[in-house]
Amino acid sequence: MNQTISMPDVRPEQGRVSASCILALDLGTTTGWALRGHDGLITSGTVSFRPGRFDGGGMRYLRFTNWLTEIDRLSGPIAAIWFEEVRRHAGTDAAHVFGGLLATLTSWAELRGIPYGGTPVGTIKKHATGKGNADKAAMIAAARARGFSPADDNEADAIAILHWAIETGGGMA
Repeated sequence: MNQTISMPDVRPEQGRVSASCILALDLGTTTGWALRGHDGLITSGTVSFRPGRFDGGGMRYLRFTNWLTEIDRLSGPIAAIWFEEVRRHAGTDAAHVFGGLLATLTSWAELRGIPYGGTPVGTIKKHATGKGNADKAAMIAAARARGFSPADDNEADAIAILHWAIETGGGMA
């Protein structure tokens, strides 16, 4: 489910609306995404990179590359990308998928000169809920409190990452 909420980024030192396109991602087989467009509107959703029955091992990463290119073409140019920086995964497969998506994302951004950065899971959870170890339900509730209707925790996490990036200037506030 994609949704849009208006939220311009007002920088006090400038006294005006700064509307650069920012993409926030919760990387995984089901990737949550949130995008603040040039008009200040936030759109969010999820996209699946689950491999098909007859797909080779690299197809999910090719589909992710094509998806990034399409987001940039339709909504961009993307000025910055933020993602949840996971340091520990419950399973080996999840860790491999995350690593592959992260490598794809960073090389895609490098080729286009787009700055990117990761932020720790606990930082995002604390910013969204006040608790660094908030569960999935709390993250969904925090997104709903901001006026969103996330389909799942992946989308809720992406919304939280985007709000963290906007409100802290990427950790600089």
